[in-house]
Amino acid sequence: MPTECSAELFKFAGVGSRSVVAGFDGGAITSDAGALLLGATDRAIRLVGRFAGCFVDRRRPEQVEHSVSTLVGQRIFGIALGYEDLNDHDELRHDPVMAMLAGKLEARRANCAPVAGKSTLNRLELSREEATRYHKIAHDTAAIEGLFVTLFLEAHNKAPREIILDLDATDDPLHGHQEERFFHGYYDCYCYLPLYVFCGRHLLGAKLRPANIDGAAGALEEIARIVAQIRARWPLVRIILRADSGFARDAMMAWCEASGVDFIFGLARNVRLTRTIGAELVEARDESRMTGQPARRFKELTWSTRKSWSRERRVIAKAEWTKDEANPRFIVTSLTAADGDGRRLYEEVYCARGEMENRIKECQIDLFADRTSTATMKANQLRLWFASMAYVLLDSLRRIGLQTTDLADATCGTIRRKLFKIGALVTISVRRIKLAMASGCPYKAIFGSAHRALATADTS
Repeated sequence: MPTECSAELFKFAGVGSRSVVAGFDGGAITSDAGALLLGATDRAIRLVGRFAGCFVDRRRPEQVEHSVSTLVGQRIFGIALGYEDLNDHDELRHDPVMAMLAGKLEARRANCAPVAGKSTLNRLELSREEATRYHKIAHDTAAIEGLFVTLFLEAHNKAPREIILDLDATDDPLHGHQEERFFHGYYDCYCYLPLYVFCGRHLLGAKLRPANIDGAAGALEEIARIVAQIRARWPLVRIILRADSGFARDAMMAWCEASGVDFIFGLARNVRLTRTIGAELVEARDESRMTGQPARRFKELTWSTRKSWSRERRVIAKAEWTKDEANPRFIVTSLTAADGDGRRLYEEVYCARGEMENRIKECQIDLFADRTSTATMKANQLRLWFASMAYVLLDSLRRIGLQTTDLADATCGTIRRKLFKIGALVTISVRRIKLAMASGCPYKAIFGSAHRALATADTS
């Protein structure tokens, strides 16, 4: 594998009578040998090829060295491996594992590497919905959005009886002058306001939005699209929509009621609501002061706002006294008594939505979904989708390859650190490519288990 290596040697403290020097002159050595598991996962779920199919390439074929599939895969694998910057790929294009993941050990042209550098990848990220003279690669927004749901559906061997879709908005801080950049008072920064939709650990939607909007803006359209695609495949599945009070809008609840979708939303407290649980708050206060522990009571209401709601709905109130002060909370739901009493619906069903925040952290912290630093909104949306596809790929590895291991519940960042960052010497001969991985790797048993599980999935 041709590579450019520095001849500079770095001197370190000696060991015994021996000096210690280091240099980047090892040749065909990789620090990401575990990325082969990513390639195996991709073969099991066919993510990269189908994602690449959402792009249209108007370049002249005889002048193309790197196909769209190579570019898309390189970007997704790079993010999964922790390389968030396109600049990183000017060196990574010579990495033998990146070439293996692309299925292309050598370039056709003498002055090219097997995979692309930063400039070519940048042109991919700047692709438009319609190809132009200067942007030859275009992408299909609807096809990309639909692919997330398709991958979720295919992750199940049979239709579940019930699923819960979680919605949440979060901040994506901006440090430049990107298009649609606005200041958000709650987050106290200039940012975007992306909308995420999860079902458990499965990512179904990631929509980039400006910050000068209501947190629920566009959520109804996103949910309607996702629900329609799910029901086309699973017509009998029960769907429950779960979100915080920012999504408790009458239009959303009315659509759910008309569409046979259940919901459980947080409900912002106000003086009228708090007044209805005055007696319960007194009881909780007296118990808390007597025991020295937080105390709570639950009360169910049939409730409507004075103007904004079109009908009465079931509201569950939590009258809690903690840290010697009242902490009332409310939820509104279409779930009935058959689904549980107020305590169960609040504590076991609604509060479980907090787990979604961990999934968002994986996307934004571990997989750089908040690295939206290009000038245009569309390019930043595409960056968000690349990071989101990297999450889907890693979550699929966790689900298929790691479910019986100690990393079954590990975050994407932990999986990367323990399974992907493995040093290996790469030897390429006529008949095979051999990666001699570090013998002292403490996670080789988990690597072996994941390999066996993915090999079975790939042939099933």
